[in-house]
Amino acid sequence: MITYEPVILNLKNVQLTDEQFYQICQNNEYYRLEQTAKGELLIMPPVGAISGNRESEFNADVVIWNRQTKLGKVFSSSTIFSLPNGGKRSPDVAWIANERWEALTLEEQEKFPPICPDFVIELRSRTDSVSQLQEKMQEYLQSGLQLGWLIDPENQQVEIYRQNRVKEIRELPTTLSGEQVLPGFSLELPFFK
Repeated sequence: MITYEPVILNLKNVQLTDEQFYQICQNNEYYRLEQTAKGELLIMPPVGAISGNRESEFNADVVIWNRQTKLGKVFSSSTIFSLPNGGKRSPDVAWIANERWEALTLEEQEKFPPICPDFVIELRSRTDSVSQLQEKMQEYLQSGLQLGWLIDPENQQVEIYRQNRVKEIRELPTTLSGEQVLPGFSLELPFFK
């Protein structure tokens, strides 16, 4: 498998404000940009159609569950969150409980919300490095993530991240539970072709 690394610009000595990062993203709308907690600006390669379809299906599963429960808000990979640890990250699928979302001002909700999702899914595409996605999952945990799934079709496994617990690795196929974070939600992961 060919892995395409993101272009990494070291901004450690340049302290971008949230507003400056927001404006960089607005001025470069055709690029997928993120910023790590270490201050690196990432220009992410695009994903292919297979990964885009899988991401869309996972997002739909969470949306359908959320429409039934009305417990929170679901976000696509186009949404960037300003994490408490300084990272500006965009998960493939994200969910935030209503009470946390509603505590934000309208202005905070309209831009890159200063909040870590309660739940995320990161789907490894052929252009992703596993180690960089694992680092991203750790950033989420350090920022307050309650439950996260790193789905890796290439290695036919999923890594489950929870607060104050050791990462769990499951081989595919498997069924994942939303546990207490997404009560009643489950996701069946097949053996990917």
